[in-house]
Amino acid sequence: MAIFKDFNIQPENSLVSSDVVTNVKDTVSSGMWADGAGTITTFFTSSTQSGSSGDYYLDVYAANPQSDATAKPQFSVAYGHFNGSGSLGAVGVDGNRASAAIYRQLTNTLLGPTEEKFTFAGTGANTTPEFVYAISVARQQLREKMDPGNWELHISGSGGNKFKFIDDSGATTNPTVNQGGRVFNIVSGSISGGTTSTNKAATAQGGGAFGLFYPDTGILIFNGPALNASASLTSATASNSAGGNAVEFYEDIRVASYFQARREEVITSQHYFCRVPNKEFNFSSNPTFTSGSNGDFTVSSFFKNPKTFVTQVGLYNDNNELLAIAKLSKPLQKNYSKEAIIKVKLDF
Repeated sequence: MAIFKDFNIQPENSLVSSDVVTNVKDTVSSGMWADGAGTITTFFTSSTQSGSSGDYYLDVYAANPQSDATAKPQFSVAYGHFNGSGSLGAVGVDGNRASAAIYRQLTNTLLGPTEEKFTFAGTGANTTPEFVYAISVARQQLREKMDPGNWELHISGSGGNKFKFIDDSGATTNPTVNQGGRVFNIVSGSISGGTTSTNKAATAQGGGAFGLFYPDTGILIFNGPALNASASLTSATASNSAGGNAVEFYEDIRVASYFQARREEVITSQHYFCRVPNKEFNFSSNPTFTSGSNGDFTVSSFFKNPKTFVTQVGLYNDNNELLAIAKLSKPLQKNYSKEAIIKVKLDF
């Protein structure tokens, strides 16, 4: 009675079928937020975030970190100004000019070495504004990259209005690629039934387009003056002034209470084809399979026609050490008249 069966392994370039296929790559899309959720509707910050880091950015949670010890940051929000306005400090004045540090960090990460400012599509004076707002997705939530065309963010405006933002990847066949990877425009629109609906193209947006989306780094850059005009943010841009702009940006996100997003990652797999011929694996080592000193079948009808039910497959190394177990969704009946191929997939 066979217990183990060797895989027939052939080189990748062989024309002979192999039982093991390696380095199979699949792109998988999943909800980006905590526990694989696709949408956040509640937003919290932490009162324990240090004052120094709080001057630069705010971590945002989907659960209250004061009452839930397992809560982890989902993304961060920040305000950046080219000259450091909206934060304490100036030339000859004490202060860390946090907004300038944020702006430089964003440009160093996302722009080329000759670019000093973010440039937005559209028309008007605000295509190269002095200040921006940023959302940076936490690494443990992003994993590899955001899924373009599969996020929607709501920001609260005056009078209880909610402004909905998506990217224009659905209308872009050849996206710009720079130091921060692929770049798409942020536009006004929504996702309904898996289909994006854009209110106005970025190039037609008066006063400058709403922002830039970098899916490969998980960063969204919003045009500050454009948000002021549309979502009624009141950005404080005075020199040597703690404007609290990142806090206001967070509050407008919290009140609107909706951030839908998905992530993409490439999963590398190995496929094992476990072949079960008709004359093999028809007996079981389970002690209830036979009875008596003669080893008679417990079920008399099994004589000359034994049956087994395959419920799981074990993968072993050359030392007969069990490495993995694959369980079938339901038992598979096996006898002399039946064969089977069970594919076991291991993801890495």
